[in-house]
Order: sequence, then C-alpha cells, then structure tokens
Amino acid sequence: MGRGRAKAKQVKVARQLKYNSGGTDLDRLRDELGVGDPSRSDDADDLNDELADRYADYADDYGAGDDDDGRSSGRR
Repeated sequence: MGRGRAKAKQVKVARQLKYNSGGTDLDRLRDELGVGDPSRSDDADDLNDELADRYADYADDYGAGDDDDGRSSGRR
C-alpha cells in the first residue's frame, strides 16, 4: 500500500522538472560541453587556419590523382 506516497513524490518531482526550468547555469554548461566563448574566437580561428594549412600540405603530397598503390576503389 506504500505505492501511493512514492507515486505522489515522483509526480511532484516530475512537475518541478517540467515547469521550473529556470536556474540553468549556461556558462557552466558551455564549459562542460567544451564550447568556446564567442568573444575568444581569435584563438580558434588561428587553430583552424593552422589545421587547414597542415591538411593542405597533405593534399599536395597525397593528391586525389595519385592512386598508384594498386588498390581498387571498391566499385564493381
């Protein structure tokens, strides 16, 4: 017979979660997810430029037209 109290408590908690969505700390969430601050985008742009340059070098060295390793492309 103790099910009534447990169910009432679950309903109460569910209503609190549904209707009281305030109090979310967006800065903490941003830190947890690893999303950078928009005002600090200069570092991210520099990193992206560095990665783009690095992979451009790979594209120059191993271009798409250099398929001389003898493997087929998987098409039949």
